[in-house]
Amino acid sequence: MSLDNKKKRALKSQAHHLKVTIQVGQHGISESLIAETDNALSIHELIKVQIQSDDRDERLKAANTLATKTNADIVQKIGKIFVLYRKKKAEKKT
Repeated sequence: MSLDNKKKRALKSQAHHLKVTIQVGQHGISESLIAETDNALSIHELIKVQIQSDDRDERLKAANTLATKTNADIVQKIGKIFVLYRKKKAEKKT
C-alpha cells in the first residue's frame, strides 16, 4: 500500500507526539521482533521504531525489512527513528 502526500503529512503530525514503541538492538531483526512489531501495528496502526545501529545503510535496510515483513508503510525516517503505519483491519461484528 502506498500513501499519498496528504496522508503522509497527516500521519507525520500524529507520529510527532508518539514515544518509541519498538527498539531494534544490536542483534538486529529477529522473528520475535517482527511478531512484536506486527502486534503493535495491529493495536496502534502508527508506531515509532528506533534502531540502535550507527550505520546509515544498516538502519535503512532494517527499516525496509521490518516494513516489508509486517506489510506496513514507512511514513518517515529521521536519524535512528522511523515511523511505520498499517491500517487496522475492520473487525467483524457478530
